[in-house]
Amino acid sequence: MMPAARESLLDAAYAALACRPWSVVRMVDVAAAAGVSRQTLYNEFGNKEGLARALVRREADGYLAGVDRALTVHGDPRDRLTAAAEWTAAAARRNALVRAMLTGCWSERLPSPALSPVRSGSAVPAQRRADGPLPSPGDLVALVRDRAVAVLTGPGVPGAADTAELAGVCELVVRLALSCIAAPPAEGGVAGLVRGALHRQPVP
Repeated sequence: MMPAARESLLDAAYAALACRPWSVVRMVDVAAAAGVSRQTLYNEFGNKEGLARALVRREADGYLAGVDRALTVHGDPRDRLTAAAEWTAAAARRNALVRAMLTGCWSERLPSPALSPVRSGSAVPAQRRADGPLPSPGDLVALVRDRAVAVLTGPGVPGAADTAELAGVCELVVRLALSCIAAPPAEGGVAGLVRGALHRQPVP
């Protein structure tokens, strides 16, 4: 199957999930919405669990791609970290799957595939990856932290701080963003909270 067709099926599954609980989403309806046969859907994902894993994997990848973009929008390191925190909170507001992945709170409306890998007999590389381990909240914190450290200590970054110390600051920012998902801040929003914390932290 062409990657575009796989994306169409995942788009259809995501749209179906927005309208009704995952437990009543039917594979035949997802296939019809994407304009392919049900057999094609099964060939690509194996079963509904495989489709759920692929959907969660895609949304995790999309979230992390947004983090990467946020970390390169500004030149000032504090602005970069603030942008990543704002993206994290905004992505969780807009996307129930991202929110569940970041918080570990999976509602009954959502698919909740096991985070551990499953045995994959798929010949589709993207599905074999989806059948591998899925990120836990702690994994995502570490991934975002490490991405931020890599950007802030990369080539051409003047005066980079001690990497271990910087990693602690980056992790603090991610965890502040997660706290804003659970309890949205009032005046100043996510940016105000993060900037206030960074004002007292050594950032390159």
